[in-house]
Amino acid sequence: MNRVGKFILGGATFALAAVVVPHVPIVSGQDHEGHGKRRYASGDRMHRGFAGAPLVSIALKHKTELNLAGDQVANLEKIRNHYQSQATPLQQQLATIEKEIATLSQQSPANLIQIKGKIQEAKKYRGELRYMRVEALENGKAVLTAQQQEQLKTFARSRHERFRKQQEQSS
Repeated sequence: MNRVGKFILGGATFALAAVVVPHVPIVSGQDHEGHGKRRYASGDRMHRGFAGAPLVSIALKHKTELNLAGDQVANLEKIRNHYQSQATPLQQQLATIEKEIATLSQQSPANLIQIKGKIQEAKKYRGELRYMRVEALENGKAVLTAQQQEQLKTFARSRHERFRKQQEQSS
């Protein structure tokens, strides 16, 4: 391969790495494997009215304030457990794919075809997880009355505001 071809390939590899590497959990220093932690990327919200919060868990945490009946609590716990049992293997698979992308990106020269395939595979898992979150949210909303949903929005907003204040203070 001539020098110009190598230069172009190297530039393309560098550009791809500059885009991919900051989003890989291992490289960016983010811990995505904690079992008690939930992650919600900015474009991956459950629903605009309930942005970024595990609402079924928030509802269960505030079951007294929401005046949830016993059957509502049981249904919400069933929804949460079902979601977690489905999501955990997908999250583990996604973490594995992200590690593979990081490994492939560190090779010189990087195999762009393999990286692209892994990115597309990860996208499939992210889409499935997103749909599962929306499904759990909708199933959870169906358990609540309109008044309980409004109260839950208030709890979620205050939680989001506290989180934002913490982020601003740590910056």
